[in-house]
Amino acid sequence: MTAVLSLIPRSLPKNVAPIRSRRSFTVLALESSADDTCAAILTSRREILHERFGGIFPPAAIASHQPGAIQTAFADAQLTVRDLDGIAFTRGPGMGGCLSVTSNAAKALAAALGKPLVGVHHMQAHALTPFLSLPLSELPTFPFLTLLVSGGHTLLLLARSSNDFSVLATTPDDSIGNAYDKVSKLLSIPWSTFGPGAALEKFCADHRSPSLGADDDVNDTEHDILLPLPRRGELMFSYSGLYSAVHRYVGALSPEALTIERKAGVAWAFQRAAVGQLEEKLGLGLKWCSRHGIDIHHVVVSGGVASNGFLRERLRNCVTETKSHHNISLVFPPVALCTDNAAMIAWAAMERFLRSDHDPYEIDLRPSWSIEDLHV
Repeated sequence: MTAVLSLIPRSLPKNVAPIRSRRSFTVLALESSADDTCAAILTSRREILHERFGGIFPPAAIASHQPGAIQTAFADAQLTVRDLDGIAFTRGPGMGGCLSVTSNAAKALAAALGKPLVGVHHMQAHALTPFLSLPLSELPTFPFLTLLVSGGHTLLLLARSSNDFSVLATTPDDSIGNAYDKVSKLLSIPWSTFGPGAALEKFCADHRSPSLGADDDVNDTEHDILLPLPRRGELMFSYSGLYSAVHRYVGALSPEALTIERKAGVAWAFQRAAVGQLEEKLGLGLKWCSRHGIDIHHVVVSGGVASNGFLRERLRNCVTETKSHHNISLVFPPVALCTDNAAMIAWAAMERFLRSDHDPYEIDLRPSWSIEDLHV
């Protein structure tokens, strides 16, 4: 799938260093931190000239970034290698084998062309996506909180600047995205184009009675299944216990008892509990900032699970109900930029490119890499 998206403001965001030349800076970015693969060409004027999404499995990731795919990117963008100013790639965190696909391609291409190279932290790129996608008048202001929710991560971060993050809450076990996927598979919900987690969300939406609102019960199953809110009152996520509770409940049912109505009740109960945990921890994070004299005006929610409509609705209510002496704005990137994408990698690298802050061609991967250690 190829998308061309024009996002050209009159000037760059204040958070980004000014361009030192009259023309924009053009970056080719490659991203393959997990099974999905993608390539993008983006300019410092926030023009996404090419975004290509690849396969679901690592072999497809390898095939997706052969030279022909990169040629396609330049052809779609109507550019040549002479128009390229820099190459960015996902350095980590992620699956080592998948990371190596685009790391090797990016390093070899940059070295062959004599172009500057920047390796990007995957979660930093998610956190900064709004600076690429939103109108200039709606950009977040530092410091802000960012909730990163995906198949591999569940993080609540304090962003003090574009390269200074503190982890307020994380998970020692399952991520919210992984829990969504496992419950979807447990209930044998048919996959949608975007995977099992999105299929569960759609299943819930398709089996809500028109007479019921978002906070109403679908059926009596939600009353029967008791799902935990782990570590209540603590700044820590945990989704393994939530999945285990769903697994025990479903495992105790006969195949005949697991009707569509029963599946819908289980799916809704899980989704409410999963998102409810985000609501509680976000509230705790805002209180923590208040106690430490940190004024928060924006909350950025990004990552693949941030495309979930129910999650967006519940978090909007959570922020609206938060007691604060000023308004707090909840910020979501466009759905297309919530999931892993190379455009966000290019934009996260842009500030370093404009400062002439580059990485050596022999830079190594970091499959495990805390966002607090960006400069290590």
